[in-house]
Amino acid sequence: MYENSFPNKRYKHTISFLKEHIDTSAKILDLGVSNPFSDIMQQQGYNVTNTKGEDLDLHTEAVQGTDYDVVTAFEIFEHLLAPLNVLKDIKADKLVASIPLKLWFAPAYRSKTDMWDRHYHEFEDWQFDWLLEKAGWEIKAREKFTNPVKKLGIRPLLRSFTPRYYMVYAERKK
Repeated sequence: MYENSFPNKRYKHTISFLKEHIDTSAKILDLGVSNPFSDIMQQQGYNVTNTKGEDLDLHTEAVQGTDYDVVTAFEIFEHLLAPLNVLKDIKADKLVASIPLKLWFAPAYRSKTDMWDRHYHEFEDWQFDWLLEKAGWEIKAREKFTNPVKKLGIRPLLRSFTPRYYMVYAERKK
């Protein structure tokens, strides 16, 4: 997926945010199949189980179990047609999620070779906040961050100071 080039800045930022809000004793359900970041979470002492690659638009059973304290979803919701469904069905009380932000200078991402690697949603921060609120979550912490790339051009320059990712820590409303 990353062709031997991991998004190190994003991973470093994400694990720091996770450590700030989630104790390593928590049992985590990470949405999406096992991936390099799941391995990083485990290396940092987190107890992580991944979903199996099921279509979370249609099958939310994986998040309906009560075996988990936290659900993590790093760059997952932009791929779903109806993220409200899975967000409403999560039984865990805590959520840590990140999304790529909609960029005014770039179209929505779409892989021509991988049907799962497409963005149906390109969120603005307020849209994601609203989605979480409607699904019964209260945001306790949020951050935006950039993701500069080592390329020349107008887009790479804009990415050096335009926030590309939005991350939240939320708790289920009582």
